[in-house]
Amino acid sequence: MKKNMLRAGAITMALVLCLGAFTACGKTETPTEEPAAAERTTFRIASLKGPTTMGMVKLMTDAEAASTKHDYQVNMYGTADEIVPKLVNGELDVALLPCNLASVLYKKMEGAVQVAAVNTLGVLYVVETGESVKSFADLKGKTILSTGKGTTPEYALNYLLKENGLDPTKDVTVEFKSESTEIAAMLAKSDNVIAVLPQPYVAVVQAQNTKVRIALSLTAEWGKVSTDSSMVTGVLVVRKAFAEENPVAFAEFLEEYKASTEYANTNVAETAVLVEKYGIVPKAAIAEKAIPLCNIVCIEGDEMKQAVSGYLQVLFEADPKSVGGALPDDGFYYEK
Repeated sequence: MKKNMLRAGAITMALVLCLGAFTACGKTETPTEEPAAAERTTFRIASLKGPTTMGMVKLMTDAEAASTKHDYQVNMYGTADEIVPKLVNGELDVALLPCNLASVLYKKMEGAVQVAAVNTLGVLYVVETGESVKSFADLKGKTILSTGKGTTPEYALNYLLKENGLDPTKDVTVEFKSESTEIAAMLAKSDNVIAVLPQPYVAVVQAQNTKVRIALSLTAEWGKVSTDSSMVTGVLVVRKAFAEENPVAFAEFLEEYKASTEYANTNVAETAVLVEKYGIVPKAAIAEKAIPLCNIVCIEGDEMKQAVSGYLQVLFEADPKSVGGALPDDGFYYEK
């Protein structure tokens, strides 16, 4: 009897296990569908000859070798004024531009462009031929040479002077020059010149004059006085219509672009060779020194929005015209 009961229990348990197995097998799992790769798409891209393009040189050379997912046609320009009309007229799909100019264009083009990524943080440095400047406080009573009257260098310098308790109109004398070459010549002639210059020009000047030293990084100084904004030099913008018509292709471009910026930061020597190849900096040896100081990044999403909006807020308070007369709304920021 006991033996029969044990046998019946075993049979029952086996039936339960079998039923469970059949039930599990009978479940229809909905497979997670991977987004289909986009058809090969042509991207018309414009960038500025400088740090904003350094992070893209690997992508450019890969595109020339036809080893990228899409056809990236990149043209570099000396000034943003050459890029703006092409973007306004729809001759470009993507552009790498100064951050505040992107805001101006958003207003001018009635929302037809969006910022998709920060590609360069601050590239401005205080340099001198002496040893007198160790902090912003040391600038009091000094004459500072700079380019960029009425543009980002002036706004950034004034903001940092004020945040460090200095009055830009009383405590320092800022002499604006039209060309960095003019400042370089003055640095070469004197042992007590102080100037604000961008990378990679700082590296170029240091190669010509070993007396020139970096005293302060405006990016680092900005981080000391602000917890809700960052100094942003360049951004990557896209025509809204292009991004909407080619969502998968644009997402794939951003992935390849980000990989290119990461390559620039982890393979500095190789990137320096490409920077020389594309004529951004005359010699790879100089580019190799400049690249780590150019703050090349690819910041997207909420972090990008926070960095850009905080930076534009500072510029807006300095001069509303610098950002197009008003701060951009949320439509300015591209979302995947």
